Amino acid sequence: MDLRLIFYLILLQALCYSCGKQESSESTDSTDLARLNYIRPIAGKDILLDEELVKKGEVLISYSDCSTCHTEERRAKGPVFQDIARRYPSNLAYIDLLAQKVITGGKDSWGNPVMTPHPNLQYSDAEARVTYILSLDN
Repeated sequence: MDLRLIFYLILLQALCYSCGKQESSESTDSTDLARLNYIRPIAGKDILLDEELVKKGEVLISYSDCSTCHTEERRAKGPVFQDIARRYPSNLAYIDLLAQKVITGGKDSWGNPVMTPHPNLQYSDAEARVTYILSLDN
């Protein structure tokens, strides 16, 4: 899928989400609401993830510099892996988008942190890492 098309789809979903119905503060305390706003989930269908790719991604992350900015459960410099999994649908379009972001870097998706580019990383390894991260929401 063309990256520009993916970008426009994400932008459209974000605009639709921001115009949607807000939860009442009575049903959610301010901490939960702040966390929901931080994550800003994107609507989309999930697919069944390849278990071997998930396992490969877990191993690759454990031997990488990802933990410099990310952890599985506690917020550090970058977003928590589980929050990434909660935001993005587990499907091929978002796996591709996020794998490209791991390689090229990025900013503004999670506030001020900047995703450091990893230009020497092979696409297949980035794809495996992202597949593992997205599996954490299941």
